[in-house]
Amino acid sequence: MQNDTEQVRVRGSGTQSVYAALRREILSMALEPGSPLDEVRLSERFKMSRTPIREALLRLSGEGLVTTLPNRNTIVATIDFASLPTYFEALTLMYRVTTRGAAERRDAGGMATIRAHQRDFADAVTARDAYAMIEANREFHVAIAELAGNAYYTTFFARLLDEGRRILRLYYSTFDDRLPRQYVDEHEDMIAAIEAGDIERADRLAIDHAAQIVRQIQDYVARDLDRSVAIGLA
Repeated sequence: MQNDTEQVRVRGSGTQSVYAALRREILSMALEPGSPLDEVRLSERFKMSRTPIREALLRLSGEGLVTTLPNRNTIVATIDFASLPTYFEALTLMYRVTTRGAAERRDAGGMATIRAHQRDFADAVTARDAYAMIEANREFHVAIAELAGNAYYTTFFARLLDEGRRILRLYYSTFDDRLPRQYVDEHEDMIAAIEAGDIERADRLAIDHAAQIVRQIQDYVARDLDRSVAIGLA
């Protein structure tokens, strides 16, 4: 018979495995916005009791990735395209303040971490691995924020990047996951400005980087309005 400690460990590992699997499927769009998440079916799929399933769904809900409806059914959260203008405003601001801050506080250890994530991003672009691209891009910018040294900015920026993953996935699909080399080169330019301690150049590059992403996603939404409505345009 398992003791209480073993039971907590098993349940915790079960929750983590369900959470990780569903999170990846949601962020990669394998589970589309609005898809039902039935606890009974998930329990059968993962061969677990409903308790770790419920706990995993609660974690995903906390990240804004799943929604519980008034009838208590749970679905993959829809994408609210109507909120994109305010989202982009916040995202652009965080690109700027974190990149400027990193240029002010640069150090060898922080730069090594940023470069490691940039290598991962470049490798993912070459491999046309959209999920890995999105993951590496997130870690690259979070590493810049961490180097800037404001934990509040880092937490907020990470949340914004996570919220934007599905938008980014839809956008990458318009390239058939053949992401232009421009994205890799822009990251390299940002690294060079941070490493040189050129705060104003780092700021300009952050503005330009955010602006082209915003512009192209807005163009995507405008081109594919019918699909946007289908997945949550308010």
